[in-house]
Amino acid sequence: MRILVSPQEFKGSLTAGEAAEAIAAGLRRALPEAEIDVVPMADGGPGIVQAILSVTAGHEETAQVQDALGRPVAAVWGLLDEGPAAVIEMAAASGLILLSSEERDPRRTSTYGTGQLIRAALDAGCRRLVVGVGGSATNDGGAGMAQALGARLLDEAGRDLPPGGAALRRLDRIDISGLDPRIAESQVMVASDVTNPLCGPLGASMVYGPQKGATPEMVEELDAALAHYAQVIRRDLGVDVLSLPGGGAAGGLTAGLAAFLKAEVRPGAELVAQTIGLRERMLRADIVFTGEGRLDAQTPFGKTVITVARLAKERRLPVIALAGSIDESYETLRREGIDAALAITPGPMPLAEAQENAARLLADAAEQAARLFLLGRSLRG
Repeated sequence: MRILVSPQEFKGSLTAGEAAEAIAAGLRRALPEAEIDVVPMADGGPGIVQAILSVTAGHEETAQVQDALGRPVAAVWGLLDEGPAAVIEMAAASGLILLSSEERDPRRTSTYGTGQLIRAALDAGCRRLVVGVGGSATNDGGAGMAQALGARLLDEAGRDLPPGGAALRRLDRIDISGLDPRIAESQVMVASDVTNPLCGPLGASMVYGPQKGATPEMVEELDAALAHYAQVIRRDLGVDVLSLPGGGAAGGLTAGLAAFLKAEVRPGAELVAQTIGLRERMLRADIVFTGEGRLDAQTPFGKTVITVARLAKERRLPVIALAGSIDESYETLRREGIDAALAITPGPMPLAEAQENAARLLADAAEQAARLFLLGRSLRG
């Protein structure tokens, strides 16, 4: 039997690579003779570098950049041999995980460090870049990223704007005469798992601002600032970021990438699957195992496990999904191509305990799923 194992990260517990290895370990206990192809997946958030490097020739690079509050941080990015090309996680430089809860303030946080990562990739000769935009601490519309690459965002007195989303309300004009000329020679793709617009009730500030530390008053301030920013971008750069699907991802970084770098926005899981050749790897599989931290009503909307399941169904392969928890939306998951979904916890368990033992629980669940699959196959004769 040939098994493809392709989960995404279990947030707070396991990276995609660790989850894939745990599943494979459990499968080997039940199916010691099986050929197991381990292919970690990602949807554009943290883990995209590891997922692509796990099956693509290349290596990790480290750049000294600024975090979302301007402090030095060592950020890892992926340098692929072919091209060469780059894979960048904005969260490595501008991520929420780098800040304590007390430090979260999207009025001040900046994507400047993400721009520095892009510049490091350009310095390395990369002219094809994939930027994963999940896990941000920012709400500056990619303004800091653009400034790091040479753009100037000026107020009415001709002064450069300070970092943060709130300052965008004072934006008077944009000067891109100093923008890094290598950008014009480059192809930039944004890997995103959300379709939120830049502004409005479903926009970056309203939906994601609160988890980044924004109070209701801050949310209103930031949404107005991004709307003004979008107006200036349209006037000075000729790009309508307000109507861009997914422009609100990463606090509007996607909008900034589209405006300043002419980036193409792609569903993250689909882009990763294409980059790592997941469809082709399924040609050699008899069954597919996938998984993530939680399967719920939001899972069908661009999430990794659904992308994996849909590709598997092109080959009519059975798909088993393992998750930390599963809500009542199982029928929706089944219609999307998941044949069986199992929670990895054997019973009620405190979250901290489940996270601490996630690898063992996932391996045990994979073993049980494999044994059930074997039992079903034997009953069919």
